[in-house]
Amino acid sequence: MATTQRVKLRFPRQPRVTASSLPDFLLPAFQPNPRSTNRPFTTSSPHASRVGAASITVPQEVNLRLLDPPKRRGPITRIVPPKVIEIHGPLGKAAVQLPPFVSYALNDATRKATLSVLDRKARDQREMWGTTRSYLANHILGVSEGHTAILRLVGVGYRATVEPAAITVKPEYPGQQFVSLKVGYSHPIELGVPMGVKASTPLPTRILLEGIDKEVVNSFAARIKRWRKPEPYKGKGIFVNEETIKLKAKKIK
Repeated sequence: MATTQRVKLRFPRQPRVTASSLPDFLLPAFQPNPRSTNRPFTTSSPHASRVGAASITVPQEVNLRLLDPPKRRGPITRIVPPKVIEIHGPLGKAAVQLPPFVSYALNDATRKATLSVLDRKARDQREMWGTTRSYLANHILGVSEGHTAILRLVGVGYRATVEPAAITVKPEYPGQQFVSLKVGYSHPIELGVPMGVKASTPLPTRILLEGIDKEVVNSFAARIKRWRKPEPYKGKGIFVNEETIKLKAKKIK
């Protein structure tokens, strides 16, 4: 029975490239750049965000109350129920949920509210720290002054009205109003105003949305804009607040 033999191939080693073996014009390419090792990929500040640690000014007419989580009746679980901050103001009331690792404090003398976390080095706690602070600040501003969104209808024949009833949409709650749009379709577009939002038309081409919850106001404004997004050739469409669009040159065949 024939046996097979393994043959090892040996290749000559490549000589190492050293500074003495290179010509002078190639030396700068192999030398490390001291500026490239410390050069960041971005020109922004390397410091972390300080949104969560910033204090919130609470107006005199706004009251904040921290509610403890309700006691559970049943088996013990590891899930900690969140705390809730109730916010009462002249325009209404709102509530913000606090994660278990976020603490809340209010200085009655200076009317400053601050939030803190258990571990600033934990990434998830830092992220929710700033997010919770932004939610709280938006709700405080909403119950004291309110949030608004102005929509501009740009186009020939574009107009909007606020109607107490609709033909194509059923009301979701008693007394709901509807925004009727005429933006180039063969049929009218009727959108129900969410609860807590007030809609009005100071001009036929303007829609004013007012409400306590900033997220609900901007979400309804996005729903209206979706029916006629701004186009870059004639500049027609529905614009929200100070939104603009850069016009493109017309296509010439």
